[in-house]
Amino acid sequence: MELIFEKSVKDRRGFLPPVSDVPVQADIPAKYKRKDDCPFPEVSELDVVRHFTRLSQLNFSIDTNFYPLGSCTMKYNPKFCEAVAQIPGFAHLHPLLPQLRKGEQWVQGALEVLFDMEQLMCEMTGMDAFTMQPLAGAHGELTGVMMMAAYHKARGNKKRYIIVPDSAHGTNPASAAIAGYEIIAIPSDANGVMNIAKLKEKISPDVAGLMITCPDTHGVFNSQIDKITQMIHQVDGIVYYDGANLNAILGRCRPGDIGFDVMHINTHKTFTTPHGGGGPGAGPVGVKTKLVPYLPISRVVKDKDGTFRLNYDYPDSIGYIASFYGNFALLLRAYAYILMMGKEGLQDVANHAVLNANYIKERLRDILDLPFDRVCMHECLFSASRQTQRGVHAIDIAKFLIDKKIHPPTVYFPLTVKEAIMIEPTETESKQMMDQFIDAMHEADALSQSDPESFHDMPRTTPISRPDEVKAARDLNTNYFAVQGQ
Repeated sequence: MELIFEKSVKDRRGFLPPVSDVPVQADIPAKYKRKDDCPFPEVSELDVVRHFTRLSQLNFSIDTNFYPLGSCTMKYNPKFCEAVAQIPGFAHLHPLLPQLRKGEQWVQGALEVLFDMEQLMCEMTGMDAFTMQPLAGAHGELTGVMMMAAYHKARGNKKRYIIVPDSAHGTNPASAAIAGYEIIAIPSDANGVMNIAKLKEKISPDVAGLMITCPDTHGVFNSQIDKITQMIHQVDGIVYYDGANLNAILGRCRPGDIGFDVMHINTHKTFTTPHGGGGPGAGPVGVKTKLVPYLPISRVVKDKDGTFRLNYDYPDSIGYIASFYGNFALLLRAYAYILMMGKEGLQDVANHAVLNANYIKERLRDILDLPFDRVCMHECLFSASRQTQRGVHAIDIAKFLIDKKIHPPTVYFPLTVKEAIMIEPTETESKQMMDQFIDAMHEADALSQSDPESFHDMPRTTPISRPDEVKAARDLNTNYFAVQGQ
């Protein structure tokens, strides 16, 4: 496919801008002036429309293909939720309206959505209060750790460490480090969960808290999680629940009931809002009562007369952590999804997500190694070590699947498993779709035995086959003219 610059024809135009009546400033400092003329492509409107339509057709999305991306739930977004987010009364609101004199009367519907979302999320998670401000899961993590730090500061605790299992998402230690804590890593045991004996060795009065995912990134549930939370509480530590895997226990197990003090929810992973592409995102954070004073401001409250308003009167709050009141359009989609599904529907989400993952695990166990051979939750974790002995690695299998019009599962994560392949079908995929994926994986295994060399130039159906990924990471240059040497 040609780039837009390659379609350029001298003096071809698609738009004629009006002549500017703004005088040119002759005294613009040299450092602000362009060094060269900006080389815009010269194309017609038809050229532009065809070019970007073709680009859109190359997109790989959940609306077009199977997307079994383990640990990053890529589930279908119902179009009903998109329609709700486009209702003019919501979509056309200006975020500064509540700050105008009597402006809150114009946004009662939006404030009610935020208030109701907090109540619904508390009910689903066992938490006592929520903030809707965080703009992503990792942003929610940082918000939670900041509240953790505020709690310890208020109590005069001098804490240095946060404990993180080796199977955690990489954002966990990053969020803790940004908040000023040192990290203690705990290895996993033979069952794929955090080694509780190693944990006991590291617990001390200097421990501020523990960040853990349950089920963890090995796709298994830690049956000792209640004991673990009790151990952390004995040293006045805070237990953080990484909500990335909430899809596995939704409606079946509430983190607040098993000892967690603070958690975030990835709305894109659990409540079907858009995921990826740098945004948008939403990562609401819930807390138990002891952390409520530190929640970000402002908070939506409901007065006795039934009206909603923003309350800033929380002197111990960690303050604003995002502009305005969170990513409202994403929260609105999640709100619509929750109401559409209802209690039984949300329970079925977890039931089918777990069933689908175990179906794939059992169908692929004859060709892939299982590092933790036990019933999994919403995702199943394999190792391609068997194929590696034939010269075919996990990355080769991923490239093979692209030619089959299937998005690759997560590979090489978690780092605790060599040649890891993590598969998460989600609850939205049919048995027929999963069977197509399973057949493709068996085909890849057979090919690894008969012709392993054929993998090394895959994918063959994409505009670019195999870029030099090391060079791209170390010497990234996306400037077309620089690459062309112009």
